[in-house]
Amino acid sequence: VQLVESGGGLVQAGGSLRLSCRASELAFDLRAIAWFRQAPGKQREGVSCINNVDGNTYYINSVEGRFAISTDLHEQTAYLQMDSLSPEDTAVYYCSADRETSCGGAIQVPELWAYWGQGTPVTVSS
Repeated sequence: VQLVESGGGLVQAGGSLRLSCRASELAFDLRAIAWFRQAPGKQREGVSCINNVDGNTYYINSVEGRFAISTDLHEQTAYLQMDSLSPEDTAVYYCSADRETSCGGAIQVPELWAYWGQGTPVTVSS
């Protein structure tokens, strides 16, 4: 499975961006899709996750209420809508997926996710 992210860029604080992650093949057998981010000098952290089976979503506290994850399995695409962006959200954002891993605790364990995109940079200016 190949994942290709798009939608990153430069935005002012308070602005919005929508990231997209397109899968190279039918995504129905992917148990979950997650978004991670990695800021300069920091470890990669899970941001949000969605289980394809039941549609349950998960967010880390710092983005709860500002970010929204969704999927369009017909389009084989996952999205991360990011609103009220702040400079602390500046990072490279990565899409990941796995056929066996579900959301929950796994959102903070990058090693559990088999498939990764190349990343799309997001810069939020103050």
